[in-house]
Order: sequence, then structure tokens, then C-alpha cells
Amino acid sequence: MEDMEVERVAPEGPDVAPVEEEPLFTNLDIFLFSLIVGLLVYWFLSRKKSEETIPEFKRLTPVVTPQRETSFIEKMKKTNRNMVVFYGSQTGTAEEFCGRLAKDAQRYGMRGMSADPEEYDMSELPRLAEIDNSLAVFCMATYGEGDPTDNAQDFYDWMQENGEDLKGVNFAVFGLGNKTYEHFNAMGKYTDKRLEELGGKRIYDLGMGDDDGNLEEDFVSWKEQFWPAVCEHFGVEATGDDTSIRQYELVVPTDINMNKVYTGEMGRLKSFETQKPPFDAKNPYLATVAVNRQLNQAGDRHLMHLELDISGSKIRYDSGDHVAVYPVNDVSIVNRIGQILDADLDTVISLNNLDEESNKKHPFPCPTTYRTALTHYLDITNPPRTNVGTPDGPRTSDPSPLSVSLCQGLYQSWVLDAQRNILAVLEDMPSLHPTIDHLCELLPRLQARYYSIASSGKVYPTMVSICAVVVEFQTSTGRTFKGVATNWLKNKVVVTDNGHKATVPMYVRKSQFRLPFKASNPVVMIGPGTGIAPFMGFLQERGWMKEQGKDVGETILYFGCRRRNEDFLYQQELEEFEKAGVLTQLNVAFSRDQEGKVYVQHLLKKNKEHLWKLIHTDNAHIYICGDARNMARDVQNTFYDIAEEVGGLTHTQAVAYIKKLMTKGRYSLDVWS
Repeated sequence: MEDMEVERVAPEGPDVAPVEEEPLFTNLDIFLFSLIVGLLVYWFLSRKKSEETIPEFKRLTPVVTPQRETSFIEKMKKTNRNMVVFYGSQTGTAEEFCGRLAKDAQRYGMRGMSADPEEYDMSELPRLAEIDNSLAVFCMATYGEGDPTDNAQDFYDWMQENGEDLKGVNFAVFGLGNKTYEHFNAMGKYTDKRLEELGGKRIYDLGMGDDDGNLEEDFVSWKEQFWPAVCEHFGVEATGDDTSIRQYELVVPTDINMNKVYTGEMGRLKSFETQKPPFDAKNPYLATVAVNRQLNQAGDRHLMHLELDISGSKIRYDSGDHVAVYPVNDVSIVNRIGQILDADLDTVISLNNLDEESNKKHPFPCPTTYRTALTHYLDITNPPRTNVGTPDGPRTSDPSPLSVSLCQGLYQSWVLDAQRNILAVLEDMPSLHPTIDHLCELLPRLQARYYSIASSGKVYPTMVSICAVVVEFQTSTGRTFKGVATNWLKNKVVVTDNGHKATVPMYVRKSQFRLPFKASNPVVMIGPGTGIAPFMGFLQERGWMKEQGKDVGETILYFGCRRRNEDFLYQQELEEFEKAGVLTQLNVAFSRDQEGKVYVQHLLKKNKEHLWKLIHTDNAHIYICGDARNMARDVQNTFYDIAEEVGGLTHTQAVAYIKKLMTKGRYSLDVWS
């Protein structure tokens, strides 16, 4: 208490006078009060002044950024076109077909333009009737389980949600699909049906290309009947002009700044030197190869496991997603093409669209060199399409069967069955001697390759794993065919001789192949060979959930390979998952380790009672990854049999039952042909 009294004493000099009565306000209180009043007065006066004198600012003229034309109708009117060809394309084939149709148009009295539906306002389709003798053609690929391609998603939604009148709109549809998939040509069929429902007039029958057969031949056959139908409908005549029609003109710059030349980038110039997220198809990330090891111990195949480091990229992925990689062509093939065509591959060139109104200014990033185009941008490994040997392509006077093989009946046997790439065609048909720039115009773009990610983003957020088999075999011509992507990846050593780390341009594409929301749901995974890839991610994630203390349901794997001692992929990892209780059942079918071949569907049949209980009673989710043509179909038929034999359903009911599981997302496919 005495200390408190001392604190209340104010020194005034040598002597200290005791305070008998405490004042109402201390000096500090008065100071703070004065400060607040002063601030209020200042605010009031400054506010009044600002109201009386408003400063004048110099008016700035806004900078108007040119807007991309989104009205294809206005563009058609402005450029005097009466035919528009839209493409729904995921790998570039539909886009290529679209370009060929638009280019053909002038031979048949029409004036065409190709268009990406993602770049235009498709709600303007009814306005096409404003243009005399107009026609809309749709080259629509089907993606995944009957879905539209990414660039056609908005158009698909518009068709579903709108009931606009398309009276007076003439249309035709060519679909691109694959019969090994259940929803064959679903997008082409839907577009054709829906446009008619909305009042459009179909001028030629729906074309359906089958990539499991001969997609190119299907398109050419449809096109040969389509154009006469166009001529008849519009009362026009074919010009009969078979001279070559170039879409792009060659420009060889005389004064070029090499810093402005593309060296393999997919979009932005120098994007590989200065990496900027987000990373996607036009802006891939250069991931460092951290691991590249062979998985199989023996046999005549090379199965590999790669790990790509994505640290610092901000790329996120989930188990079941796909990684897209951009491969590079074999240097020896590139050099040989240049040699045959007597071309200086290091010449800097630009191929510029002759149609100045086209949104597609170049067939690939320009300016660049022939070497870069043939190495990074053009598909020189797979068999060329028929347009390389048609009037649009290089001419030949050779009357032998070889000279007509690219555009007539021999295309299937001489080109496709024999797996002749463009180099083999040029070697075996010496009379076909195109200019290199024309060949670059006609060859399709080299596309990204997609692989099911073999890791979990929750367990390995900075690493993406790939499991793949190297494609290499002998063709009937005695040549060795090498898959462009897998052979390129195989040779990606972690650290090169000069100490540089190998890199792979990549991005992640989202998938619907997802683990169930409830960890307690049982999971049945079926994946022979490299089809095991996404299930390695699933198992890592189920193990992680278990460590988190979650109730994780039964996790069962049916895996198929040839021989236990040859290609039992990830054997050690799988046995460890089984030992830890993450993998409830590990069922492996070694197809060639006994006299009679044993496949995953045979093992499924053996466990049919337990599988039916999991599916019908325990809400299990089924996942199938691998070959669509045989394995996926055989497995699906096996589930029909189980539903009939154990569930007591008729075949029709069994089919409907499995389809219902698919609709509910409990029967998922990640397959390829």
C-alpha cells in the first residue's frame, strides 16, 4: 500500500508535497482528450475543403484490347463463307479431318472455314439460316465413356439445355469413335440426333469412323459420298479441279532473330526456359526424371517405372488421374527424311495460313526450323493419312500400285498393315518426292501421350509415377517399329553424361477414375500388365488412410501377367501391401506358367460368391484398367455370368444391373485400345 501512495506523488522540486485529494482528471487524461478533439476538428475541416475544391484530373483514354471474334456468323458473312466445319477433337484427328473438309469445299462450289466450337458462341447456330446455301458440318470425336471432348463440352451442354429452333439450318455429322468401347461414337450420334430434333435439316447421313478398324478409310469413304450429296442439295457442280490446294504458304525469313524462333515449345515462346504456372496442354511443365528403372526381370519386353519430380510446379493430382507427356521423335528418322528430300533441316521457316481470317495462323508454332518441326511437332512415326497421296498432297507420275496405294484400296494393306511410316513410304515410293514444306503441312501434329499415374498425390505430392511397356516390334517390311513415346522415355537417363538432369514436358489431366468417397467401401481392382498403374496409387492411398486411423474396407486386386519370374510387376510392393493388411486379397493370374492359359476373368469366376456379396450387399466399387478390346470385354462378360449364376438374374437383368453400377460410378473403366 505504501508503494501505491508513492506512485501518486508528483515531484515539484527538492521537496515533495503529499497529495491530500485526488483530482478528477490527470495530466495524461487531459492530453489524450485534447488529442482526440484536435483530430476530429482536422478531419472535419479537411473534409469540408475537399468538398469545396474537387481537383481536376486529366481524362485518360482507355486502352481497348482487340477482342477475339466470337461470332462465326459475322465472320462467315465478312469473309463470304457459306460452310463452317466444327470439330470436337481430343488428339487432333477430328481437327485434321475438319481442315480437310474445309479445304475441299472450293472444289464443290462451297466456301468453307474450320472452327473450334470452344472459340465461338454456338448459341448463334440458328442464325446460320441467314446465309444463303449455308451448311454446318460437325466432326465430333467421342472421349472416355461416351463423353464430349474438352473443346466440345460447352457445345454439348448447349445442345442439352436449349430448345432453339434450327429451322433452315443444314447440317451433316461425321463421328470419330472406337468399337472396342461401349459407347461407340456416342458424341457423333447425339449431335446428329439432337440437331434434327431442334429442327435442323440433315443433308447427308451420319458417318461413323472406327479407330479400332480404319478410321482414315471410314472418313474418306464418307467424304466421297458426302460431297455429291452437297452438290445435289445446293444445286452446285464440282469444279473438277484436282490441282493441289495449299492451306499454308512457305515464308523463309531473310533477317531472323533466333530468340524469336520456336525450339519445341507447345505454346508460349521460351516457355521451357521461363516456366510459369498453371501448367496445361499448351504450357507443359519440364519435370525432372528422378527414377527410371526396369520392372521386369526377364522376357523380351522392357517394362519401366519412371518417377517425375514436380516439386515447385504447384501441380496437384489425385489417384487415378493421367499424366500427359510430350515425346520427341527419333533423330535418325528426322535426319533420313531430310536426306531423302534434299532439305537443309536447319533452315528457319514459317508456314502461314493463306486464309488470313483463320484463327489457326500456323500448323505448328512458327517460326521454327524443319528439324524442330519434324522432331517436336509432327507425327513421323505412325502411318501417314491418305491425304499425303491425294491431289492435295505430293504428286507422282509412277503408275505402279505403289503410287496409288495411299489413296486407293491398297492403303489398308500397304500402309496400315505394313506399319509404313512416312519415311518408309518415301523410301519405298521414290517417285513420291514432295517438297519438305508441303510434307510438313500435310503431316498430323505429334500428340501428347497419356499414362495412368502409378502413385498417390496424397502420399507423394511432389512426384508422379509412370508404368509403361516399351513398344517395339518387327513389321512385315523387315523394319523395326518403335513407339515414339515409350522409346523416348526408356532412354531418359536420370543424369546425362554432361551432368544435366533429364526432363520430360508434362501436365496432369483429371480423370473420373476415383476411389469411393467412403473409405469403408470395399474396392475390387482388375488390371493385367501395365493396367496395374492406377492401382498402385489406390493402394498407396488406402494404406495412407489406414495410417490415419480410418475404417478402410476390403481392398482386392486381380492382377495378370505372363510369368511369375518374368513380369510380376511391383511384386515386392504388392506383397508388402498384403503383409500390412492394406491389400486384403492379392490374386495373380500367370497366363503362361501352366499348360492352359489363366487370365484375371478365370480368377474372378473362382471367387464369384464372395464377389457377388461385395457388389450386391456391401456396396463395393469395381475398377478395370487395361486393354479395352479383349480384357475389359471378357471381364464385363464374367460379371454378367456372376450376376446370373450367383444373383439369379436373367442375362438381360444382369446387363442392366452392371449398367446401373456404371451409372452410379461403382463400375469404372480406364481402358485403351
